[in-house]
Amino acid sequence: MANTNAIKDYGYPDGPTTEPDFLHVTKGIKSWMLTLDHKRIGMMYLFGILGSLIVGGAFALLVRTELWAPGKTIVDQDTYNAFFTLHGAVMVFLVIIPGIPAALGNIMMPIQLGAPDVAFPRLNLASFYLWCTGAILLIISIPGGLDTGWTLYTPYSLETRTPVLIAVSGVFLLGFSSIFTGLNFLVTIHKFRPQGMGWFQLPLNVWAIYATAIMQVLATPVLGITVLLLAVERFAHIGIFDPTLGGDPVLFQHFFWFYSHPAVYIMIIPAMGVISELISTFSRKPVFGYRFVAYSSVSLALLSFLVWGHHMFVSGQSRLANMVFSALTFTVGIPSAIKVFNWVATLYKGDIRLKTPMLYALSFLLLFTIGGLTGLFLGILAVDVHLHDTYFVVAHFHYVMMGSTLVAFLGALHYWWPKFTGRMYAESLGKVCSLGVFFGFNMTFLPQFVMGARGMPRRYWDYDPQYQIYHQLSTIGAFVLGISIFVTVIYLFASFWTGKKAPRNPWGASTLEWQAPTPPPLYNFEKPPVLHELYHYDDLVEVEEDRWEREAPTEVEADAGHGGGKP
Repeated sequence: MANTNAIKDYGYPDGPTTEPDFLHVTKGIKSWMLTLDHKRIGMMYLFGILGSLIVGGAFALLVRTELWAPGKTIVDQDTYNAFFTLHGAVMVFLVIIPGIPAALGNIMMPIQLGAPDVAFPRLNLASFYLWCTGAILLIISIPGGLDTGWTLYTPYSLETRTPVLIAVSGVFLLGFSSIFTGLNFLVTIHKFRPQGMGWFQLPLNVWAIYATAIMQVLATPVLGITVLLLAVERFAHIGIFDPTLGGDPVLFQHFFWFYSHPAVYIMIIPAMGVISELISTFSRKPVFGYRFVAYSSVSLALLSFLVWGHHMFVSGQSRLANMVFSALTFTVGIPSAIKVFNWVATLYKGDIRLKTPMLYALSFLLLFTIGGLTGLFLGILAVDVHLHDTYFVVAHFHYVMMGSTLVAFLGALHYWWPKFTGRMYAESLGKVCSLGVFFGFNMTFLPQFVMGARGMPRRYWDYDPQYQIYHQLSTIGAFVLGISIFVTVIYLFASFWTGKKAPRNPWGASTLEWQAPTPPPLYNFEKPPVLHELYHYDDLVEVEEDRWEREAPTEVEADAGHGGGKP
């Protein structure tokens, strides 16, 4: 029988909720567009990011289709350049960077803190509209055929007739959105923790968002200054980056990568926070070495500012600078390895539940390890000279940015979806699509390591026939990956109408957000949440496994979040 005393001890209300949930507390489009509720703002971010994911993925499939065979397959060289530019810009600036912090962080982080909202709700809404405006500017550059690559490298971005100024304006506004979001989260975590919650009672996901917010506030202004200088140079020709006017195009690379290397960790550290939550919950164990995992998030954030030069080993910078940046690159592997080893130690002898979120977490472990280890190759000067600007680099950063961050985003989305929507998705479809994402991704990018090591340059429209088999494997894998992600988006949205009512705590998790009703009310909790030992599962009441797959819970069971405990 279920231990109902444990429910009371952990702060779960005994009866059904009385307040309307945040989805239904007010009605109408205006109530959403002008909302100050962090959950609704996060939901609007989420819908925009999922739409951008479909757009960016479509450009990726067009790129892979063109590369099916040497020569022209579907488009010419200039159109191909526009396709990979817009794929990169949309996926980096509109999907991967804001995916976990701005969308899922906005929805769940204040609830994990036991807070009623973020510190600055109006700034939060302004951040969303800045994101929307920047996204629109990027999207309307599509018909103009923006072809600079997502890095906007000079001097070509100063010379091309494509709508660089429009895209730069979009990136500028997206940067401000990121800064405002990071500032909001920093203040929220410092000031909105409930009494008695110290720094080492924070969930590891909150630690990760905190470290990410530091990078957003400190690094993103450099991106804003860089693209502003690019716009001024393109408009006024004053000789900042233009070599014909005495400028230095390599200076642009220094500015750009001083932001963009921390941006890699703005993408990956929130993913690491999510994985800590998933592995702990679905192995039914506290995270091994909690403090080391927490400190490693902050140390990664700080080290990320010191290694931008490893993107520029062949740019002509001094040998001493190359050696310093190479040595610093290897230090980044230490906190990353701490996390991986501690996650594996958490899994050891755990009571592992292979639900959809856990399948994504296990996929992350392998994909991130491959991405990290191949990064060590690129940190070695002699090896990087051979591999620079080849498909080896493409495969490496996709394993880190997409294979790790996007997989963690999908795992987090499945983990928290029942909490903020109140509906369960189709678990069987979730498992099938998670496996499709895993195998499709590896089929896409493992062959690219091989052809990159054999000398295939990236960004090329045409190639030697010896690389055709690798390109064809990559294209097949890309379609498997794309179809899996598309089906995932469809069944998640379909769950609003077809999904069964979600229990309060379907996974038997221990963090504070599961004490809130499902979906949460306007201010998250009907009564103050009860603090307890973090990641402690022994006495928690677990919902009977797969109950929602066999029968819909009754209203009282769903609202009270209780089911059959262990006998």
